[in-house]
Amino acid sequence: MGQYILSLDQGTTSSRAILFNHDGEIVETAQREFEQFFPKPGWVEHDANEIWTSILAVISEVLRKADVEPDQIAGIGITNQRETTVVWDKNTGKPIYKAVVWQSRQTEGICKDLREKGLNDLFREKTGLLLDPYFAGTKVKWILDNVEGAREKADNGDLLFGTIDSWLVYKLSGGKTHVTDYSNASRTLMYNIYDLKWDDELLDILGVPKSMLPEVRPSSEVYAKTVDYHFFGKEVPIAGIAGDQQAALFGQACFESGMAKNTYGTGCFMLMNTGEKAVRSENGLLTTLAWGVDGKVEYALEGSIFVAGSAIQWLRDGLRIIENAPESEAFATKVDSTDGVYLVPAFVGLGTPYWDSDARGAVFGLTRGTSKEHFIRATLESLAYQTKDVLDAMIADSGIDLKTLRVDGGAVKNNFLMQFQSDILGVPVDRPVVNETTALGAAYLAGLAVGYWKDKEEIGKQWQNDRTFTNEMEEAKRKELYAGWQKAVEATRVFK
Repeated sequence: MGQYILSLDQGTTSSRAILFNHDGEIVETAQREFEQFFPKPGWVEHDANEIWTSILAVISEVLRKADVEPDQIAGIGITNQRETTVVWDKNTGKPIYKAVVWQSRQTEGICKDLREKGLNDLFREKTGLLLDPYFAGTKVKWILDNVEGAREKADNGDLLFGTIDSWLVYKLSGGKTHVTDYSNASRTLMYNIYDLKWDDELLDILGVPKSMLPEVRPSSEVYAKTVDYHFFGKEVPIAGIAGDQQAALFGQACFESGMAKNTYGTGCFMLMNTGEKAVRSENGLLTTLAWGVDGKVEYALEGSIFVAGSAIQWLRDGLRIIENAPESEAFATKVDSTDGVYLVPAFVGLGTPYWDSDARGAVFGLTRGTSKEHFIRATLESLAYQTKDVLDAMIADSGIDLKTLRVDGGAVKNNFLMQFQSDILGVPVDRPVVNETTALGAAYLAGLAVGYWKDKEEIGKQWQNDRTFTNEMEEAKRKELYAGWQKAVEATRVFK
């Protein structure tokens, strides 16, 4: 048995390789950013080949930095930016178009057309999702419709589709294995989350041939081995796959129904485990597969906030009013409040619970006395308000009052934000010692499959709390602030 598990965390802005030991601790990490392409307003694309080379680079870097031999790796777990869509030629292994990213709105026309045909409920009933450009199905259709010769190639069985996990397993296995897991399949708009199979009726509507699709497997099992020339002469089992948000839920040890986590990354994603029961949402949430482990499939409710950490990046790169993300906390704490300023960061529309892709960002309550500090504080607070929007929807759907919220992701290092989050929710916020819960979740899934860890109980004991933020705000104040936010969102949605 190898001494380490290697987790490959392929994210929206960078690829990372993280080595974990038996105690679920980080041994070493390597990271490589890659280019973002914005061909038209609202469109976001990546180069799938560049993603692949970035993965190879971080694998070799992390092994070198840790002074670890390839045969010391017991297994590889993969977690990925979900919904991002790659279509490649089965014969050459080359993508026929750039990877269309989850944030990209280029299929809005297709979604609108399907919604106008009254198909939203059909997709929702089968997939737990909405007809929104966010999900992979319409992205595949767009590529087939817009890349010359693609439709014909697809009909001839010459094209393969995959989310990023599929693409990486395909490449690491030397083109031998075309698979995905339940969590990623459930984000495609093509997979029936109740019957656990690709849905012929939906495929027919989207015009996607079944021959393109990967085989759907549990989230924890040996799918393939690395082909030796991609792993320094060694064949290492690829043994865990989960989409980034489901992986974070697993890494946070949210194994019981009613446990929830919020990940503050480029976007914000809150998931609540609902056990073996799929809860249909009446409040704009998504019903999704959490994972398949130990012969059991479990479900989750999910709220998706499209802009979170990227709003802080915007302060840095777009407005240039901060030099780095941690600075935002220092500025925000120089003032006692936003002085009535609300920022609604609808840069690519609004996600849960509004699902309004035409909304655009807006700022309200500006006066001559508004300072840079107020503006930065309002930007940070917007992450917490959007999280409250989602949590309120979850409580309404599940009937479960949340006891605590477990948090992870880049922005949780910001103590001001975490305190305000607890204040505006009125529940304690737990920040774990290991913040890399997405990578940890993928490592756990792989480790379980190869016997590196025994069971979920052993994993659950490894979760450690770094700090709990508890509510310090009076109920009246909370209501007043949140009412202001709701008014700001309403006004944002009117301005189109």
